[in-house]
Amino acid sequence: MLKLFDFTTVALTNKISNVLFSKEAILAYIFLLIGIIAAIVIFVMINENKRNYGVEYRVFNRKGTPTPLSSEASSRFCMLSEIDENIKEAAPIKYADEITLEQICHDFRNYAAKELKLYYEIEDIRKFVAGLSVSKLLILQGMSGTGKTSLAHAWGDYLNNPSTVIPVQPMWKERTDLIGYYNEFTKRFNETMLLRKMYEANYSKNIYVTVLDEMNIARVEYYFAEFLSVLELPNPEERFLDVVSDKWESDPKGLVDGKIKLPKNMWFIGTANNDDSTFSISDKVYDRAMVLDLDKRSEKFFAPKTEKLRISAEKFEELTENAIRENSISQRNLNRLLALDEYLKEHFHVTFGNRIMKQIQIYIPVFISCGGDELSALDDILSKKVIRKLETQNPIYLKSSVQGLKNYLDELFGKDMMPLCKERIQKMERNA
Repeated sequence: MLKLFDFTTVALTNKISNVLFSKEAILAYIFLLIGIIAAIVIFVMINENKRNYGVEYRVFNRKGTPTPLSSEASSRFCMLSEIDENIKEAAPIKYADEITLEQICHDFRNYAAKELKLYYEIEDIRKFVAGLSVSKLLILQGMSGTGKTSLAHAWGDYLNNPSTVIPVQPMWKERTDLIGYYNEFTKRFNETMLLRKMYEANYSKNIYVTVLDEMNIARVEYYFAEFLSVLELPNPEERFLDVVSDKWESDPKGLVDGKIKLPKNMWFIGTANNDDSTFSISDKVYDRAMVLDLDKRSEKFFAPKTEKLRISAEKFEELTENAIRENSISQRNLNRLLALDEYLKEHFHVTFGNRIMKQIQIYIPVFISCGGDELSALDDILSKKVIRKLETQNPIYLKSSVQGLKNYLDELFGKDMMPLCKERIQKMERNA
């Protein structure tokens, strides 16, 4: 009797097991699991929408944008609207009045050394400050580990307005990668830190610094193209970037018909490594930017304690304008520039161009006001803006012609008086 019971139990167990683990049962379990997961996801998304946004939408209007059911609906720009509210409570800032460009260079160098343990040659600091006076885009390039990103970060720290560091991503191709995009699902704009800083800068007189870290890991002329075009406009009040294609009543006050003004008190500093993992920077970008080569580490030095500086962008521009009036390029060097231009046109079909001449006429006076001398400034900007253009020449022709150019530079400016230009020429000669 016991054996019969055991046999019946085993048979029943096997039958149940066969039913539970049959192909049909397993498929049913899978469909049930998928249904449960889908229900959980939908539930979470609905609750997340209610928690974060607290607004329901009607059908789309003629322009294709959703109409809020309530006039009290929150803005699709959460961060920018928050700035509108916070700015009402901001305390006024007292800026420095009595300051010179030379003092700024020395104090910044000492501040970076004393407070941040970052050491730079005074000549590099002069080039950095003078470059900022010429263009809103400054490129710091050179070997990795020479303090490019640190220099840009230190400048914001010294100005008591921390720099915004944006790590550029390899897949970036357009403006939305920098400032964000409108999300059709959430009905919100995905605001980036750069967009927020641009909006905040339009309320302020501070100098704002945006660091495009490893800017050439993607193609600069793609994702930064619209910025380059807008920065070309001579009137800063007309420099607007598209953010959205329409306008809502709940949008932040600083957006004008879906556009944001590119603030004239914001500078972009890009860091670039020259290796196989990066793209070459195009002439379009180089022509519009100023360049600082950082190829070696500087020696440590003793620096006295130095306070941070509160200087407005307007004051910085005023110092630049004063420098241009007081330290205009000498007639002798203007004649030398014209002679060099003719030589380069005849032998290499390369010319300065109006943009480069304008940059030279700003850079040299400001560099002098920073404590440098005229010929050093001329050597520096010619090497980066003019001699660099020879890199696109036919290598065979270039190798046969560069010695004549070096001799002409000695004849025009004095023997070995243009070391940076001749160093770049020699580098091109080696690579040809």
